[in-house]
Amino acid sequence: MGGKYRITGNTYPRMRRPRNRRRIVLAGVSAVVALGLAGWGTLQLIDVFTGGDQSASAAGHQRDCPKPTSTPTPAVPAKALPKPAAIKVNVYNATTTTGLAKTAADELKKRGFTVGEVGNAPEAYDKKVPGPGVLLGAPTAVDGSFAVLGTQLPGTVQKTDTRKTAEVDLILGAKFKAFSTPAEATAAMTALTKPSPAPSSTACAPTTPKTKNG
Repeated sequence: MGGKYRITGNTYPRMRRPRNRRRIVLAGVSAVVALGLAGWGTLQLIDVFTGGDQSASAAGHQRDCPKPTSTPTPAVPAKALPKPAAIKVNVYNATTTTGLAKTAADELKKRGFTVGEVGNAPEAYDKKVPGPGVLLGAPTAVDGSFAVLGTQLPGTVQKTDTRKTAEVDLILGAKFKAFSTPAEATAAMTALTKPSPAPSSTACAPTTPKTKNG
């Protein structure tokens, strides 16, 4: 080719069709979506074969649990305790304070108790009671007379013997100062006779589903 414009060298420019960028972008997006769907499907398969149904079963058991109702649970009635007048008390003094047994017996009588013998403690207990006192009686007195007398003098030690009678011995010890006030004794008696609430049975523990082996 001659003239004013001449091509020199042995290479020639190649003519190439312009690339379609939109097609490239759409192809990339499609590839990403396809990979995401494949990964999600894989996770679903793993969940099915490794226990995904266990969580659904546990949720079903929890839904079957009965809902607690608003009906109040009936209280367990308290055990009936004897009245002070039905308790015969022998008052004995195991301390070195003269006349303490009579003073205590008079106070118990004012509070409605039936007083029996009053005097010095037997040799087995004389000056050998370090606390406020000892309650001594038949085994049947433990849940009855002992509990009532305990509201009058907290801290007493309870002991039983082989007696067949219902009377109770109150042996005053070195730390005896005075009985509880009437208000304190009444509050303690109320606590003993107050019905206790029954345990609730509405709790429902989820059942652990069985797994398939193999």
